[in-house]
Parts: sequence; structure tokens; C-alpha cells
Amino acid sequence: MSMLEVCAVALALAYVVLAIYQNRLCWLAAIASALLYILIFWQVRLYLEAALQGFYIAMGIYGWFAWHQEGNQASSPIRIWSARRHMVACATLVVLSLILGGVMDRWTDAASPFIDAATTVSALLATWMVARKLLENWLYWIAIDLASIGLYLSRDLSLTAALFAGYVMLAVWGYREWRAQWQLQTS
Repeated sequence: MSMLEVCAVALALAYVVLAIYQNRLCWLAAIASALLYILIFWQVRLYLEAALQGFYIAMGIYGWFAWHQEGNQASSPIRIWSARRHMVACATLVVLSLILGGVMDRWTDAASPFIDAATTVSALLATWMVARKLLENWLYWIAIDLASIGLYLSRDLSLTAALFAGYVMLAVWGYREWRAQWQLQTS
């Protein structure tokens, strides 16, 4: 465990808690955490996780502007997807994970290329879902975070694995909070 990892974890936790409260500052914490995690993941040969951090930075910038400020909270409503849309999304994630994992397995020395690919492509979608304020983002994050725990433990990133265990609990909380607000919006 390094001081770099401690800082990255603290900022990542701040991001999720602020996102649960729909506080626009969550995006600044996400950007700062992602910058640190680029270095961390590169050092342990989780190249797709490192590349994913670049996407998080871009989404942090997008989210900052998409969640326009109204009392420092996002003013756009929470939305949901149809079951059909989720089935298409999940099928697409499986195919992309297999393709990207195969490429990483063949052409790099990546650790756990298929799990790395699956968590990476799924996180791309889930992050976009947060920025678009889709309720189900939290359910996707629960699955991603559970898979990530084992991945990080396999690379001796115990603090990051603990962070993702905490993320599971935070995602459950986030889902409950956003669902309650969504129900108020639709009634």
C-alpha cells in the first residue's frame, strides 16, 4: 500500500458519496482519483484499468458540465431504461469483453486480461450511465465492484480491493437514494 493508493482511494470514496447526493463536486474528485490510478494500475500491469482512468477523466469533465449547477446539485431528472435496453447493453458488454480480453491476452503481458476487459468495458457504460443519471447505474456498479475485488487482490492492491468492497455497499445505498428520488419524480 502506497501513499499514492491511499490518496486515490480517499478521492474515489469522495466521488461516490458526492454522486449519491448528486453533488456536482463528485466529478472533480473522480478526475483527481483517476489521475492517481493511472500510475497505480500501470505499475501493476492492469493496462486496461489504467486506460479506463483516461475515460473517467473525460467523463468527469462531461459530468461536470452535464450536471449543471442548481444549488450545487444536478438538476436533470433521474431516468430508467427498459429491460430490452439492458439486455442489449449486457450482450454488447459480453462480446466486447471477449474481444478486448482476447486482444490483451495475445498482444500484451496483461494480468487477468479477460476480467480486466470485462470490468473495463462495463465501467465505461456504468460511468456514462451515472453522467446521464440512469438509476440502474448503481446495479451495474455492484456487479463491476464485486468482480474488481478479486482482480485487485490478485495484484496485491488490498486497499483498492477494500475500496471496491466499500463501493458495493455505497452502490446499494446510492441505488436506494436515487430510486426514492426517482419515485418522487414519477408520482
